[in-house]
Amino acid sequence: MMSTVQEISASYRFAAKVKDYFQLIKFTLSFTVVFSCVICYLLAPGITYNLKMVVLLFVAGMLVTGAANAINQAVEKDTDALMKRTGKRPVANGRMSQQEAYTFAFLTGLLGVLMMWQFFNLASAILSAFSLFLYAFIYTPLKKVNSVAVLVGAFPGALPCLIGWVAGTGEFTAGGWILFGIQFLWQFPHFWAIAWVAHNDYSKAGFKLLPADKGPTKFTAMQAVMYSLMMIPFGIFPYYVGMSGAVSLWIVMACNIFMVVQCVRLYIEMDVKSARRVMFSSYIYLPIVLLALLVDKIN
Repeated sequence: MMSTVQEISASYRFAAKVKDYFQLIKFTLSFTVVFSCVICYLLAPGITYNLKMVVLLFVAGMLVTGAANAINQAVEKDTDALMKRTGKRPVANGRMSQQEAYTFAFLTGLLGVLMMWQFFNLASAILSAFSLFLYAFIYTPLKKVNSVAVLVGAFPGALPCLIGWVAGTGEFTAGGWILFGIQFLWQFPHFWAIAWVAHNDYSKAGFKLLPADKGPTKFTAMQAVMYSLMMIPFGIFPYYVGMSGAVSLWIVMACNIFMVVQCVRLYIEMDVKSARRVMFSSYIYLPIVLLALLVDKIN
């Protein structure tokens, strides 16, 4: 009986530790980031679906992205503990030490970068390492200094698209930069909507993430409208350069206009409900746009 109880206890501790690591890497966020990377890899000219290469890219991407998120949580241990939405994270809650999180991040980040080099190319490996560094060591501490952190964070946020493209082509050609641009611009209405909804929590932790010092204002909503409008011309570029066909062009245009409408509604209504609408619209925007481009791929 004692042996059975010990086995159950050990199994429980193991399951709890696995759950903590899933929280440490922000699995859902990491999955979304790596999804973009894989789709952009498959969009590269001459690349066809190969399960082995897709799995390798997915694993390498999860390792690098997970490492960046682990460092983020180790650095923000004290501020995460102040916020309701992050207070139960393993490092903030004390279930995992900062040293353990840093060690995990170092090992997984290094392995992910080496996988990118070994199975794809050096350029994609260097980009992956640069993206990790920019997110973990520049964007993360900058969040408490100035709202320019959102601009800085948009670069590592969009680099997975370029990394996927370079992993497939080995080159920094127009298609990769177009995909980078689409995701780069998308992040502004997406992230400002999140910052609007969670403004009180973020303010409590000392994060400065909205473009206006006074919190959610007309200026913030107008910024969201402006960036969503800039997404429209970028939506034309994949068709213009021959990456994808006319069907995806219309789908992307419809999605872009939909995002503009949601941002305009935020500007008019100026409430959390409207911000949450922008946030959820942005969540569905990216997979629809990227999958439409992939299904309608020309080369």
